[in-house]
Amino acid sequence: MQCFSFIRTMMIFFNTIIFLCGAALLAVGIWVSIDGPSFLKVFGPLSSSATQFVNVGYFLIAAGAVLFALGFLGCYGAHAENKCALMTFFLVLLIIFIAEIAAAVVALVYTTLAEQFLTLLIVPTIKKEYGSQKDFTQVWNSTMEGLKCCGFNNYTDFQGSPYFTKNNVFPKYCCSDDASNTNCTEAEAKKKAVKGCFSQLLHGIRTNAFAVGGVAAGIGALELAAMIVSMYLYCHMK
Repeated sequence: MQCFSFIRTMMIFFNTIIFLCGAALLAVGIWVSIDGPSFLKVFGPLSSSATQFVNVGYFLIAAGAVLFALGFLGCYGAHAENKCALMTFFLVLLIIFIAEIAAAVVALVYTTLAEQFLTLLIVPTIKKEYGSQKDFTQVWNSTMEGLKCCGFNNYTDFQGSPYFTKNNVFPKYCCSDDASNTNCTEAEAKKKAVKGCFSQLLHGIRTNAFAVGGVAAGIGALELAAMIVSMYLYCHMK
């Protein structure tokens, strides 16, 4: 009985933290989505590099909503000893856990297939919105500046884009590592051959594979522990 009470208390404590974190993410996501410029002012001189956060508002809302719901279900289920809430908590975590494993398998085994799929999805969007959609353009500029890359595959991704049509040049990041060249013609871009952001991202992940794997394993272990605890409480409730 003492073991049950201790685990129940820990379940309530940790899920309260998850609940509050979810609420915070949800609030920030809504703020960013509704009033991005006002949000960026908080960063002061860092606002130029923080612009990329404007487009992740919906992601923050989704992540916050999931954490909010999980925290509430876990906390309420343990506190009220509600089997339905605990089972729902377990099932949601199980779905997330399976989805993460599936994503990891796809990333490891089907990297080429994933690249082809993302190319079909992202490149047309670049050609359609880069140079006309402000937030989208700023996100890509921040990404290319940070990763020292050009486009998703290379400079050809920008051919036919509103930016290229208007200026008849490619983004400056496609011609120089320090992005100082503002007259990036096709000949110059071809000569510089700056790598695409996808290959740079993959290189970064592979370079830090141990750290990425450790974080992923840690998250998976926490999710597994939470599922075991929820099932323990579920089975020992009257």
